[in-house]
Amino acid sequence: MGRDKATLPFDGSTMVELVVSALSARCSPVFVIAAPGQPLPELQAEVLRDDARGVGPLLATGRGLRAAADAGCELAFVCAVDMPHMETALIDELAEHAARLGVDVVLPWDGRDHYLAGVYRTELADRVDVLIEAGERSMRALVDTVDTQRIVMPTQRALTNVNTTADLS
Repeated sequence: MGRDKATLPFDGSTMVELVVSALSARCSPVFVIAAPGQPLPELQAEVLRDDARGVGPLLATGRGLRAAADAGCELAFVCAVDMPHMETALIDELAEHAARLGVDVVLPWDGRDHYLAGVYRTELADRVDVLIEAGERSMRALVDTVDTQRIVMPTQRALTNVNTTADLS
């Protein structure tokens, strides 16, 4: 899109505020991983800063998983900031599967994987570190090497990513 999606105006707010609001209704604590110097509005979440820009979602996910583990959580819902329609019902359904199945990762699948809308074991932070050291940057590198369960779901608004200006409408 050519601009920071976190602070993109959406439905009278910013996307990051909408996502944090949705997550806060179900998750505690909530962490936002931000780029160095990235301006953010006041959030009801703990903001953690990446050390470098442009290294992909895997590094940020590892950082969030480690923070959640340090906060005493075994599982964490990992969500992209460009999902302004996120709903607690989706989080609840995935968390229920994660608790019942005991796998490392639970992802929604509606014809494609939604890596940044899934439940992850926080102990995977160490695995992320190993992958990063090996030069990996994609979420696929993680989920393809651990016990991952995909939950087949219908296409739904909560899983909509805003990746282009056209997606805003």
